Amino acid sequence: MTTTYTPTTPVNYSTRVDKVGRGQRISVTVRAIIAVLIALLMLVPVIWMGMTAFKTRPDAVSAPPVLFFQPSLEGFISLLTERRQMTQAEIAEAETRRDEMDWANQIALLRGQTIIGTSAFPRQLVNSLIIAGASTFFSVGFGVLSAYAFSRFNIPGKDDLLFFILSQRMLPAVVVTIPIFLMYKEVGLYDTHFGMVLLYTSFNLSFSVWLLKGFIDEIPKEYEEAALVDGYTRLQAFRKIVLPQAITGIAATTVFSLIFSWNEYAFALMLTSDVARTAPPSIPLVLGTGGIEWAAIAAGSLAFLIPVVIVTFVLRKHLLRGVTFGAIRKG
Repeated sequence: MTTTYTPTTPVNYSTRVDKVGRGQRISVTVRAIIAVLIALLMLVPVIWMGMTAFKTRPDAVSAPPVLFFQPSLEGFISLLTERRQMTQAEIAEAETRRDEMDWANQIALLRGQTIIGTSAFPRQLVNSLIIAGASTFFSVGFGVLSAYAFSRFNIPGKDDLLFFILSQRMLPAVVVTIPIFLMYKEVGLYDTHFGMVLLYTSFNLSFSVWLLKGFIDEIPKEYEEAALVDGYTRLQAFRKIVLPQAITGIAATTVFSLIFSWNEYAFALMLTSDVARTAPPSIPLVLGTGGIEWAAIAAGSLAFLIPVVIVTFVLRKHLLRGVTFGAIRKG
């Protein structure tokens, strides 16, 4: 009699035979542990920044550093408000009506200060959102169109044009800052949102074109040719065939362009002063009555980090596929 074996649990996966051995499992586990340790090591500065943002000034400047402390929003109050130092008489009078104060003034009172207005940082953070968002939109939008043209059409001098576009990224920002500063002063673009968006778009465009061209090159031309035979126009084929398949590349390019525009320091420092000043040049300049406000600087850095983290998290699936696009097919 022949007995037929039936597994109690349905087998709904497959794996290579050389991947199920004990040695292979140990190797995978060791590599995973090493990857986790490296990730934790790289996150130490971010974790320390987050801790410092919620410290009081004495805890932030203490030596040796304080690991366990009472969390406080003092750093955020120092970052977001303008304050003045009160006299001893004013402090004594304010103590009698502490319960009538809002929480922000109660925190400021702990250092003998009173809030007199809002700081420039919220407006500068909004400037960063506007300038980085607009420049990313235009650089990726123009980059998709340019990359498609370079990928699909025989343009005279294509290689020379691509090299010229790439050469813009070879120049350090400090090399061209002074000429751009003088030019912007003459044409009225200094300290304007339009001037910064135009500048960031031009610098991001070269990166976008080169990165997106690689993605579009990987999309077979036969798909578009079939669509053209079916009666689609070139624009319809681009919109309905190419764009959906290039979404991973567009997402990856968006994240990298946003990071460049968001973190850019030299241009923002030299080409803005008040109206269009972004957050990066302003965070290191946070000063207090007794010196540098490290808690406020950490709070500003934390607030500056959050938008990029959110965008990266939202696009994480596309970003992971985008940065590895072509590696699996060619590996």
